[in-house]
Amino acid sequence: MLRLHDCAFSGNGYKVRLLLTLLGLPFERVEYDILRGATRTPEFLRLNPNGRVPVLELEDGRCLAESNAILVYLAEGTRFLPQDRFERALAMQWLFFEQYSHEPNLATLRFWITHRLIDEERRPMVEGKRRWGYAALDVMERHLAGRRYFVGERYSIADIALYAYTHVADEGEFDLARYGAVRRWLERVAAEPGHIAITRV
Repeated sequence: MLRLHDCAFSGNGYKVRLLLTLLGLPFERVEYDILRGATRTPEFLRLNPNGRVPVLELEDGRCLAESNAILVYLAEGTRFLPQDRFERALAMQWLFFEQYSHEPNLATLRFWITHRLIDEERRPMVEGKRRWGYAALDVMERHLAGRRYFVGERYSIADIALYAYTHVADEGEFDLARYGAVRRWLERVAAEPGHIAITRV
């Protein structure tokens, strides 16, 4: 059986749990308390030298880290990864956008705020992360105007990757009120058959 090394409130872990569930793949979850350094132990670092969840451990013992790489691996040959060469590249484009422009801002502020981690070192970074988080949401809003999903009008791993931290943006004190297209897209994703909820902080 697949084994997912995970943390319940992690949006990156949630992406993988959601896709595994949508695909009907049985898996075992191993929970880690990342606030107590559980992913920094020698045992965990053998799974992922970067010391982060999620990590997908395959049946043969091989391990794959980085949530979006795991999504691509699991989605291969399924409806969640476009077969058309250009649409496939577009899905990758949104995965890269999520990790470079979206997650470092929305997810980071969610983590800092919900766990009360804004200290003297982090406080000067909050304004910039807020600004760039809204910039990422602006990009999403423009793209979704007149579209149902991010790529090819079909639910894909591009949507799963971006849904994870967008739908809990309020926990990072982001206001989605002016993002009508984004909010309608969030509702469509949540209404997909087989959808599961994230563990709220």
